[in-house]
Amino acid sequence: MKALVYEGVGQRAWIDKPQPVIEAPTDAVVRITHTTICGTDLHILKGDVPAVEPGRTLGHEGIGVIEEIGDGVTNLKRGDQVLISCITSCGHCDYCQQAMYAHCRHGGWILGHLIDGTQAEYVRIPHADNSLYRLPSGLEPAAALMLSDILPTGHEIGALNGEVHLGDTIAIVGAGPIGLAALLTSRFYSPARIIMVDPDENRLAVARQLGATDTIAGDPVETVLGMTDGEGVDVAMEAVGIPETFDVCQRILRPGGRLANIGVHGRSVEFRLEDLWIKNVTIRTGLVNTNTIPVLMRFLESGGIDAESLVTHRFTLNDIEQAYDVFSRAASEKAIKMLLTAE
Repeated sequence: MKALVYEGVGQRAWIDKPQPVIEAPTDAVVRITHTTICGTDLHILKGDVPAVEPGRTLGHEGIGVIEEIGDGVTNLKRGDQVLISCITSCGHCDYCQQAMYAHCRHGGWILGHLIDGTQAEYVRIPHADNSLYRLPSGLEPAAALMLSDILPTGHEIGALNGEVHLGDTIAIVGAGPIGLAALLTSRFYSPARIIMVDPDENRLAVARQLGATDTIAGDPVETVLGMTDGEGVDVAMEAVGIPETFDVCQRILRPGGRLANIGVHGRSVEFRLEDLWIKNVTIRTGLVNTNTIPVLMRFLESGGIDAESLVTHRFTLNDIEQAYDVFSRAASEKAIKMLLTAE
């Protein structure tokens, strides 16, 4: 089969690899029909995730059809069309019992990280009963694919960790795929004001289409404080993963505010504890658990989330290297999310 493989910092290749096989009774082998590229994949290529070894197939998002299934899988069958969760969970360990699937002792974020991932023609999924979701018929693949990672990430690590409440003023720093997913899912909780911060005017235009009440392209700290009578926001979400954007979030929080860090950070940040200790703020970090996929899937079925609008570019799976080139030039290409479809 063909697979997109990490070959060291800054290096990737679409190469032939052996097709995966069942290794444990709880495994399934899925034929990929749709996949995409995540900002985390770009972080891996930059060397920000050193646990990823050369030769690893990248990718942790996908839709496919079950081709082979282990004897221990009870909830699924061959031929099922399934959504692949970016988080693998055994369902039995102490962390899984707390719905902290990201920290599953036998899984977690392993696809495209510690085991071969979804940017390939086939992928092996451990703990299939708990890591695959049968897709309802009629759900558009471009929308459903957003359930693999960005929608639950935006929801759980953004809206839920930020404790978005009715009437809140929230600021999301970074209008990339994750920031826009945080925007979409924060709207469930009826904040009064959603401020999107990003230097890319195209992404801010998309944010306005998806429900942002205000957008800021420059000098976010001064602008946000000016918009809030010097108070700051109830919730600040960091959705980029660099020190500068984390610093913006620290500086725009009002007393009692909540900072939800969503971005993947490859460098240390300056933590302004000397300013924050007296403000009664809460700072939360996290890796998505994907435990909210079922409820988000119901929202998609009912038309409650315009997830398909996040897809800006479509390629065949064989053109994945071109898709990476486009995604890595997101600003100039006006790219948000790629849809890669097997031929």
